[in-house]
This record gives sequence, C-alpha cells and structure tokens, in this order.
Amino acid sequence: MRPILSLLLCLTLTTFVAPAYPADYEVAFSPRGQSLQLVLKTIQSAQKSIRVAAYSFTSKPVATALVDAKKRGVDVKVVADQKANSGRYTAVTFLTNQGIPVRLNANYPIMHHKFILVDGIHLQTGSFSYSAAAATKNAENVLVLRDMPVMVEQYQAEWEQLWSEGVDVQANY
Repeated sequence: MRPILSLLLCLTLTTFVAPAYPADYEVAFSPRGQSLQLVLKTIQSAQKSIRVAAYSFTSKPVATALVDAKKRGVDVKVVADQKANSGRYTAVTFLTNQGIPVRLNANYPIMHHKFILVDGIHLQTGSFSYSAAAATKNAENVLVLRDMPVMVEQYQAEWEQLWSEGVDVQANY
C-alpha cells in the first residue's frame, strides 16, 4: 500500500510543479564561437520584449541585434554596471543613442549579472559577458532556458530591482 501512496503523492506533486509550456534548453561555450551565436539567436527570437542585465557591455553584434529587435517593434531595455560601462564609448552609449532605454546601476561594488529575458518566458544566462573578449578569448558559457515563465518571473523581479536602482543614460546626440 505504501508504494502506491508514494506514487500518487509523486504524481500529484508533478502535476503542480510541471511547467505549463514544454520547457527546452540550449547551451554553448566560448571561445569556440558558439556562445555569441546563441545569444544572438535568443535576441532574434524575441517578439514582444527583451530585458538585459549586463556587466561589461562592449559587444557590437549584441548591441546591433538589440537595435534590430527594437526596429521590429520589440520593447528593449538594458540595465548595466555603471563602473564597467562609463568613461568610454560602449554598447550602452550606442544603444542609448539608438533610442533604447538604458540605466546604469552603481548600487553594488560590481553588478555582475549577465542575463537576457525574452517575451517573459525565455532566459539566457551564464558567465558570458556581452563583450568581444567573451566571444573570442575567454572560456565562457551560455545557457538558454525556453518556456520557463515561473523561473523568468524570478529573474524579472531581480531585473526590475536593478532597473529601479539605476540612473538613465542620456543620449549624446
């Protein structure tokens, strides 16, 4: 009788925990060139919204993909570490000049997050900084979790906190 009860309990818990969507994932590693391609693929898949949290953000391909998404009608916003993205022309400056809202967060010694939220249900995360070195020199990883709205909701709350602490970047032209 006990094994049947355990099985029923397990099935009941699975019913409550199972995602509403068929979850999927994809991984990639640098410097073999796969990480950047997976990040770009994730951005290109967006239909409604993209939220980026970035430490060092100097990647021209990532910045260009975000601008292209904005041109497709996707709502794009970026929050980045203030210390790693000031004092020189960075992707943050480029994005701001292209009309994408960007805030810099100086509330922590390092705001070391590296994640992208897409359409409220997909998450790209990992060690991959949005930089040329991450794509071509460093040993980095990218993990994309698709159709994970409950997990994305937790990251969204963190993103909102970082955004609320940030200061708007002003366009240079």
